[in-house]
Amino acid sequence: MNETLEQAIELIESGKHEEGLNKVKKAFETADDETKRTIAELYFELGLVDRAIEVVEDLMFRYPDHGELFAFAAECYIDSGKEDEAMEMLLEVHEDDPVYAQSQLLLADLYENQGLDEVAEQKLLQAINKAADEPILQYGLGEFYLNRGDYNKSIPYYKKAIHDDQLPDDDQINPSLRLGEAYSATGQFEEALSNYKKGLEKKVDPDGLFGYAYTALQMKDYELAVEQFERLKVLDPSYTTLYPYLSTAYRHLSQTDKALDVINEGIARDEFNESLYLEAARIQFSKGLNEEGRTFLQKVIAINPSNVEAVKELILYFENTDSYDELLELVSFLEDYQETDPLFDRYKGKALYENDRVTEAADAYEKAILAYGDDPEILEEAAFAMLEAGRREKGMDLLRKIIQIDPQRQDIKERLEQLLEK
Repeated sequence: MNETLEQAIELIESGKHEEGLNKVKKAFETADDETKRTIAELYFELGLVDRAIEVVEDLMFRYPDHGELFAFAAECYIDSGKEDEAMEMLLEVHEDDPVYAQSQLLLADLYENQGLDEVAEQKLLQAINKAADEPILQYGLGEFYLNRGDYNKSIPYYKKAIHDDQLPDDDQINPSLRLGEAYSATGQFEEALSNYKKGLEKKVDPDGLFGYAYTALQMKDYELAVEQFERLKVLDPSYTTLYPYLSTAYRHLSQTDKALDVINEGIARDEFNESLYLEAARIQFSKGLNEEGRTFLQKVIAINPSNVEAVKELILYFENTDSYDELLELVSFLEDYQETDPLFDRYKGKALYENDRVTEAADAYEKAILAYGDDPEILEEAAFAMLEAGRREKGMDLLRKIIQIDPQRQDIKERLEQLLEK
């Protein structure tokens, strides 16, 4: 390496940036082309992308067959937001060039970023056809499918990349962790755990730890889930997504005090995390502290009226405690926020009926049965509301439908016969 350039790098590494950059400029004046390439890479690493581009463009003009220059130029253009220019550079790389695989991965990423998934996929498949023995291409196609949610498609490519065992030694490339994620998403939990464990042996990664712990939770291996969530909490306490799941694992182990401690830790870090309050409600209900559980559910809904889980659990709580006035208040609150769901209409109808507001109840059930027209329980509620509201024919039609769905309902047949006799 050029002696002046070595001195420049030492100055930069010691914090003397301006003096070091002046030395780089001086080194460039007498540098050969290989040193100029090194200088371009140094500029890129220092964030001086425009200077890097200026150097590499000159080199590309003089070495049009050196694909690595075009690939490096593309990285520079990508870093400076010039994606079209980057694509032009990558399309110049020939199929027999050593950096062809790398260039196709970059090109596919660019197409994917522009929403051209089919083009990106085509580029990767073409590259694999030309360079089937390139593990990085197998890994890249696995990444493409995983990021798109095609988990089953991603699995064989990750497995091939692992099998070839020739991937670059890069902490960011961890096919075992990615394979664990793909297996977990497809419900193949045993395979997922095995790959997560292997991947975490290579590098302890917060997302990988979360996936490992969450998969254990899905398998109902609550002790393993606790162990790994706690490990993640030590590694990154600000990873607030972990807290409700860790609490859930403790709750299933009947360690409710620890579960609540975890919830309180989580709320201290993220007071607007609705999942924490939802889990807190479930803990309180499990301890028989129903009013406390109700309060936590109301906090969830105050944060996010669209949280369907919390809404449904609070509705069921009000139904089970015959708290129909509160149920009506809840539905009214949700309507004010333009939250709509046929379930709300059903319970609104039930609450109104229990409060002897039968006409309004019938109106609510009219909406509910549009979605729940095959549910005998809801049809029965709606039928009696219709009958009491004076909508005799509608009520009788609903009773007939119940009999069609369940011919064994003798009580409904008798009720229908009584109505016909009148």
